[in-house]
Amino acid sequence: EDEQIVAEIMRRRFFPAFLTYKAWEGFHFAGHEIRITEATDCYGAVVWPSALVLCYFLETNSKQYNLVDKNVIEIGAGTGLVSIVASLLGALVTATDLPELLGNLQHNVLQNTKLKCKHKPRVKELSWGIDLEKNFPRSSCHFDYIMAADVVYNHPFLDELLLTFDHLCKNDTVILWAMKFRLDEENQFVGRFQTLFDLEVISNFPSLNITLYKAMRKGGMK
Repeated sequence: EDEQIVAEIMRRRFFPAFLTYKAWEGFHFAGHEIRITEATDCYGAVVWPSALVLCYFLETNSKQYNLVDKNVIEIGAGTGLVSIVASLLGALVTATDLPELLGNLQHNVLQNTKLKCKHKPRVKELSWGIDLEKNFPRSSCHFDYIMAADVVYNHPFLDELLLTFDHLCKNDTVILWAMKFRLDEENQFVGRFQTLFDLEVISNFPSLNITLYKAMRKGGMK
């Protein structure tokens, strides 16, 4: 079953039939052809398999996880694929990442959602753990969903990442998080995450070493 579903997920990706001056990859999700401009000079400008897993889940579980008119934030949005799919499924999306990635992120989000979505998605800077209350005040920011794909890897900001999850998450916020397991030090983040959040595995793909989690704040609404 794992291999069959993974094959179906990977069939959603396609490549241009001929070379162009700008490198891009194509994807089929939410009834649309999505073209993503990538770069190879940084992690955040590449579409990783965890993003495909999360997009596939959103599309195939759109009744149980109905995103229409829901307020969604994606942290570490990278190229924006997850944010684009959530927007096409009817959500009001805020796609966030580091300032140096916002130009490419904005380009991808705009070209793939313009005149196609119920709500115009927003692109906003978010450096994990920095100026959270200033840029996302608890009193006025309420997100129905926090989405994250492949945000845990070999980087020194795991403390800041956990702080960011904690700041953005209300008692009724649902976190959908796709994680690729790599190194033990990174994998220990899951245990730390569980000190603040109840964690449930909703999909598991051993052939990709990726797990898709649903999480809510401990003591929050179920």
